[in-house]
Amino acid sequence: MKRFSIGAALAALALGATGAAMAQSESKSKAARAPLAVVETVQMPAWVERGGASTPLVPGTELRDRDQLKTGANSRLLLRMADGSLVKLGEKGSLGFDAMRLRGDGVFEAAMKVAQGAFRFTTQAAAKFRGRREVNITVATVTAGIRGTDLWGKSTPDRQIVCLIEGKIEVTPPGESSIDMDQPLSFYIRDKGQSQPVATVPLDQLKEWAAETETQPGEGVSRRGGRWKVTAAGLAYNQAQTLYDDLRRAGYPAEIIPARLKDKRVYNVRLSDFETRKDAESVASKLKEDASFGQHEYRVGT
Repeated sequence: MKRFSIGAALAALALGATGAAMAQSESKSKAARAPLAVVETVQMPAWVERGGASTPLVPGTELRDRDQLKTGANSRLLLRMADGSLVKLGEKGSLGFDAMRLRGDGVFEAAMKVAQGAFRFTTQAAAKFRGRREVNITVATVTAGIRGTDLWGKSTPDRQIVCLIEGKIEVTPPGESSIDMDQPLSFYIRDKGQSQPVATVPLDQLKEWAAETETQPGEGVSRRGGRWKVTAAGLAYNQAQTLYDDLRRAGYPAEIIPARLKDKRVYNVRLSDFETRKDAESVASKLKEDASFGQHEYRVGT
């Protein structure tokens, strides 16, 4: 029979404790480094308000707690959260994050508020997530507690809609008891401050609602690796700086590229990452028709 000294046993315990502490510390460090949310797709224009500043969104932008996201006319956003779930935001939307974090014990927490516009939240793409989710989504004043699900909702000044596509949610209107919803395709509406009975949504209506949060091919969609660009070329520095500032204020992620025209220094203002030529042409046409940007010529290319 093999014998182990008390000293050896204590040393082994100490090493085990140290290893466990290191593993836990490494796990917490990885959780702290992981982005809480990342922009996957942008149908321009869209921007994030952070710390009093407004910045256009591009694919790959990492989002933080307290960020406020906004979309313009005919715009869309697709986000991937730290737990792998997807969030989609339709045009003229406003979505804010609060108390968003990935805890060291593997729990993803988030409170999202949809102040305006249509959104969709789905965990279908997150099958590999091994932790737990504690996510609440507030549509204006109506809160939906998420328990692994797929839902669509919309906020307008007079009406809030929460539609359960799959899974289970708990809807809590202000000043009222919570409502458990676990039947697919059931929906709740609060119209002018009054809750309506939960009903089943017709498939045609659901398709119409879902289209409000889906990106529209050829309508200004940008993704990481997109090859197509829109360029206003050959501008003087002051012209380029003014156009750059104006575009970024409007939610377009412009950049200034120095160039030469014969022996003269000029500047190009460029929008990048469009998925197809048609996406780039759509934005170029939109800019040309806008009173603020229409004085420039826009070239589409790779």
